[in-house]
Amino acid sequence: MIELGMKQSLNVVKETDFGIYLGTELEKVLLPKKQVPEGTEIGDAIDVFIYRDSSDRLIATTNEPLIELNQIAALKVVEVGAIGAFLNWGLEKDLLLPFKEQTFKVKEDDECLVALYIDKSSRLCATMKVYDYLENGSVYIKDSHVSGTIIEINPEFGVFVAIDNQYYGMIPKAEMFNDMKVGDHIDARVTKVREDGKLLLSVKQKAYIQMDEDSKLILDELEKNGGSLPFTDKADPEFLKSKFHMSKNAFKRAIGRLLKEGKINLKSDSIEEIK
Repeated sequence: MIELGMKQSLNVVKETDFGIYLGTELEKVLLPKKQVPEGTEIGDAIDVFIYRDSSDRLIATTNEPLIELNQIAALKVVEVGAIGAFLNWGLEKDLLLPFKEQTFKVKEDDECLVALYIDKSSRLCATMKVYDYLENGSVYIKDSHVSGTIIEINPEFGVFVAIDNQYYGMIPKAEMFNDMKVGDHIDARVTKVREDGKLLLSVKQKAYIQMDEDSKLILDELEKNGGSLPFTDKADPEFLKSKFHMSKNAFKRAIGRLLKEGKINLKSDSIEEIK
């Protein structure tokens, strides 16, 4: 059986002036002459990928696609047209990413994470709605460091991430920051591997490591503002989260460390750096 969107090994059943046909007498597909390996004979098996040409006819290629059916890959936008964007997937005919399958409006030269599917017209298309294509199982354990792409943001639950373009991960609501957006590449730490294999993530380090980073961030902000900040550790939690990407508790821990180290003074309405 010839499978659209898949790499497969097919036998040569017929030779013509413009190429060879692969498959069976009842079901065959053309491999154009320019791609036929030298010395190929009837009955030989050839590894090919099956897609559709510009006339929507099934065609075989020996070129290596960057993505196969139901797989996920990061592909580059080469053009945006009237019906969607066209992606480079390693083949002569670019891959269509319809507007309705975009989770944000892409532009030329963008790299976007997509899955390959077959649409209602039996054509191969890309979708940025990759959630259902992710796998639950993974090789990661608690405290593993991972990287991935943000694929969805739900204010009620958190940030959904495609880890290694393959596995399901989620940053809980409490870890969300206002500047996170779909398409961003992030580094995170696994805080829990659920029984179903899904990963819970944190963009923060372990507390004792994170405190060092948070303290440095506050000192850097003091330097930028002439050694003084017009608020204290009693500032609004949302303000601290927006400005420093840390919770109020994390901010207070970092302030406590800096006070203990004699690097700052905490006044009634400001934080002052000690030079």
